[in-house]
This record gives sequence, C-alpha cells and structure tokens, in this order.
Amino acid sequence: MTFNAALTTDSPELAAAIVGEYLALADLLDGARPAVWAASSLCEGWRTREVVAHMTMPVRYDGPAFMSELEAAGGDFTRLSNTIATRDAALPEATLVEHLRAQTLHAWQPPGGGMQGALTHCVIHGLDITEAVPLARRVPVERIGAVLGALEGTGGAELFGADLSGTHLRAEDLDWSYGSGALVTGPAQVLALVLCGRRVPPSRLGGEAAPRFTRP
Repeated sequence: MTFNAALTTDSPELAAAIVGEYLALADLLDGARPAVWAASSLCEGWRTREVVAHMTMPVRYDGPAFMSELEAAGGDFTRLSNTIATRDAALPEATLVEHLRAQTLHAWQPPGGGMQGALTHCVIHGLDITEAVPLARRVPVERIGAVLGALEGTGGAELFGADLSGTHLRAEDLDWSYGSGALVTGPAQVLALVLCGRRVPPSRLGGEAAPRFTRP
C-alpha cells in the first residue's frame, strides 16, 4: 500500500486532516437525537457522550489543570480518563459539539505522539462512536491509510493489547494487509479498530477468524 507522504510527517496536510476529522464528527453529532448520545460505544463502559468528553479534554484542561487531575488520580491515566469522561459527559451536548470544533483541540497532540498520534486519536475515537451507533461515515482513504501505517509503525496492536496471533487482516476497500494465518476481512477503518483491541459489530467483519474480534 502506498501512503500519502504528506500524512506521514508533520505537515499542513496532516494538520488539515486532524481538523477535518474533528469537524466531521461534530457535524454528525450536531443536533443528533438523544439515542445517539446515549448509545454504547466501542470503548468499554463509555457511551457516545463519554467518548466525546474524553476526546475534548484538551479544551477544558490546560497543562496545570491536567496535572492536577492526574495527581488526584494517583498518577493513573486510565483512572483520570474515566473520572473526567464520566464527569464531563454531563455537559450539554451543544457544548461538547462546540468543543469538537475548538481550535485548541485541533492543535493538541498526545504526549510523545506528535501530529500522527493526534490523527490516530481522533480517527479511532470517532470510529468508536460511528461504528457502534452506527452512523454512516467513511474515513477518507488517505487518512485511514495514514492511521494504519502509524499503528503498524508504533506496534499499535501490542500497545493496545490486541492478540492478532495466527491471523491475517485484509482490507476490502484498500490495498492493505497485516499478519499471517486465518483470514479476517473488512473495511480498512474497522480493521484499524481491531488493531486497537476493539471488538466490533459482527456484520462488519468476514473470514474464518472474524468471531475472535466481534461482539457477541
């Protein structure tokens, strides 16, 4: 697979892709019915509103505020994430959508992750919502290609605890594959979720090993 070189390094094109992903999610959720906000996401224990609250943390917590929250969580980032997601999910939906459109969020980068990490973060969490609800959206091919490349390059499967042993992932809509063994097929964006340890709706995957990565 050939990746868009402009999306594999810090560039105006990569910055624009990050903004585009946040705005696309904001547009999908702006005025969405209550059932969409209350729907379970692919993030265990989080609904749509908790995922959006998590994604938009940088808008509400600058460096000192974040460190204060981390100290209160005993240095446990998972605990911090759950605490803030649960608390801030109570914000009005219009506020959460507004925060998805905030320039502060669009410029944010995860510590040590750079702009590629920022793109992966917003794409994967966006898919946690859109694939679960579901909402009709396909991540542009050059963006999902960049995310797949970044996940491969950083050992994403191991980082997220995904056991892909003995499987061969093959995208149906992109020239991309990963691993060897029993076949798992599906859209590239769904396979990106598999790399990140998510269990996806059964209808989104095919192949003999698909049940390993789908929800009951």
